Amino acid sequence: MITQENIRQYQEQGYLVVPNLLSPAEIAALKKETAAIFRGERGHIEGMVSVDENEPDDEVLKKYVAIHFPHKISKVIYNYLFHRDIVNILTQIVSPNMKCMQSMLFVKAPGKAGQSWHQDEYYIPTRDKSLIGVWIAIDDATVDNGCLWIIPGRPGYIMPRVKNSSPEYADVDTIDITPYENEKMPVEVKSGSVVFFNGYTLHSSLRNKTKDCFRTALVNHYMSAESMLPWDQDGHLPPTEDLRDIVMVAGEDPYAYKGTVAANKPYLRPEVLKIKTGL
Repeated sequence: MITQENIRQYQEQGYLVVPNLLSPAEIAALKKETAAIFRGERGHIEGMVSVDENEPDDEVLKKYVAIHFPHKISKVIYNYLFHRDIVNILTQIVSPNMKCMQSMLFVKAPGKAGQSWHQDEYYIPTRDKSLIGVWIAIDDATVDNGCLWIIPGRPGYIMPRVKNSSPEYADVDTIDITPYENEKMPVEVKSGSVVFFNGYTLHSSLRNKTKDCFRTALVNHYMSAESMLPWDQDGHLPPTEDLRDIVMVAGEDPYAYKGTVAANKPYLRPEVLKIKTGL
């Protein structure tokens, strides 16, 4: 499904967009499951509000930003970690041995803020720089409703965080992209498209400025199974050289002898984000 040119683009530019990777039927299933999750039908998450059974799904979703680790309560979301076409691409651009450590389901209702400029490896460190985000567009993503923005390339280091003063972002900090201002580009994609981006690649999203358009997306993070994962979940877990709360999706796990653990629990993303910063 992808060419050598596609692989080279990911390696050099740090991202790859694959249109129409998911079928309309798969997107419909994800939309239905998204509503069920936020209605509390897959289990109550701390912070969820009561829902009247007659309340429209859109009104329910407007109350939230995102949920982390939905694959731990939803069989549908869990199965999408193994999506055949996604895994096929991952094994070609990263490694034949792949594991997943995180899922995030964003609903981003009209008016909701975006994410400031960041590199995912700042939050989820790998030992071999293999972290990759898989951004599945459940709704059409446009500049108006807050699509991804990317600065092509794979910087060789994690850039420092600075105070954020833009109302576009929910985060209290960001990265100063002044030297790259002319390189940033919006990634507008249709529902069913998938964006793959490296953990060092700079990306962000702006506020949803529409009045009636959601920007729902399922974002899963993967990495090579050959690398250990020294991730403490932003200080929520004890320090570790290799977090074993992972799901193998392809190939062999060199550390299978360690077994796996269920360390992370699903939680609702707050409106204002302050993670790993003293700013």
